[in-house]
Amino acid sequence: MKKIMVATLLAGIGAAAATPAFAQDDKTFSGPRVEGILGWDHTGAGSTVDNDNNHDDQNIDGLLYGVGAGYDVDLGRAVVGVEGEITDSTAKSSRHDLTQNFGYGRVDQGRDLYVGARAGIKADPKTLVYVKGGYTNAKLNVLAGDTNQETDRSFKLDGWRIGGGVERALTPNTFAKVEYRYSKYDSGHIDFPNGATSSEFGVDTDRHQVVASFGYRF
Repeated sequence: MKKIMVATLLAGIGAAAATPAFAQDDKTFSGPRVEGILGWDHTGAGSTVDNDNNHDDQNIDGLLYGVGAGYDVDLGRAVVGVEGEITDSTAKSSRHDLTQNFGYGRVDQGRDLYVGARAGIKADPKTLVYVKGGYTNAKLNVLAGDTNQETDRSFKLDGWRIGGGVERALTPNTFAKVEYRYSKYDSGHIDFPNGATSSEFGVDTDRHQVVASFGYRF
């Protein structure tokens, strides 16, 4: 799936590069920006983890929501920038389906921090096709027994994220985006109620997101 996504994005960027150059004073995608984020969130066991020979059941799904900010430099045809975001999610392990524990017991998805960079090519003066990548740190809150009550114990996961999308300028200051992101978490630790922290250990957790954003560019 990831190979297909990357190939599709590269094909789109290549097609855009074949069109005539735009005016160098067009700075539609330049400067600081802020945005609201909403979409689908899927977290589960990675490819090296097996639970009764069924990978598909080891996951949780929910609604992703949050805010992001960034700064872009419009180079005329290409755009490069840095960005960060904080999101949360409604994804939660079922109280009855133990296959949704994917190695962490009963948890719900907590806050996620991301910082990274992106680069893209203008398909036309108001449409940007881009790829992105960076660092992500996710939190999984441990739930109390057979309840939906969060405890003071949580997992903190470190990993990387890649993705791509399309941004469309709606007005000189507003824009909308549609984006796919894949995150891979390969290390983590536990935060305990008394403030203690466990040593780092290896994990194998995947995360897929499809999101839409609406934002304002200053």
